[in-house]
Amino acid sequence: MSRTLLIQQYEIGPLNNFLYLLGDTATKEMAIVDPAWEPDFLCDEAERLGYRITKVFLTHAHPDHVNGLDDVLRRHDVAVYISKHEAPFLRPKSKNLMDVADKEKLSLGNVTFDVLHAPGHTPGCQCFLAQGQLICGDVLFIDGCGRCDLPGSDPRAMYRSLTNVLMKLPDDTVVYPGHNYGPIPTDTIGHQKKTNPYLQCSSEKEFLSERMGL
Repeated sequence: MSRTLLIQQYEIGPLNNFLYLLGDTATKEMAIVDPAWEPDFLCDEAERLGYRITKVFLTHAHPDHVNGLDDVLRRHDVAVYISKHEAPFLRPKSKNLMDVADKEKLSLGNVTFDVLHAPGHTPGCQCFLAQGQLICGDVLFIDGCGRCDLPGSDPRAMYRSLTNVLMKLPDDTVVYPGHNYGPIPTDTIGHQKKTNPYLQCSSEKEFLSERMGL
């Protein structure tokens, strides 16, 4: 498989968000993941790199991940891909929303992403997987996971997402989280299994009591 996926990671905003530009090096098409805080910088950065923005991918609809969406769409009238479980939070305020289902495939030039529905932090959290690289938003952090005490959160769903979705991926899958909350900006699923306490629970009961405090 030709490795044509470019991933640019930027820490932006007061909550240590990681924002991403995903590009196909062959076609120079680019997607912004979770445009927030400094949308003009992200658009200008794509142009500086020699790419054209053709899509927006949303991992979920929390304000710290979408507060720059409308500004991006004013500059680039492109489709916005969001989980069908999350779209009602942004509709009708935001335009160009495209509902996405679990296991759907999204194309960016010649790169194909698998969409993985991974609820828990929100009902519609979704990850984007291509060429062994996982953009996972607030599902999994380096040595942590997303909060499950917010409206719409579900700690039981989070356990299932971590155990039955993310931990089933190959150990060499590279994790790109939605916030810089860990000791390093990226890691592999295999290493996270060894160091992340949220991935080391032997049962849902242990996860809920020892990690979620329930």
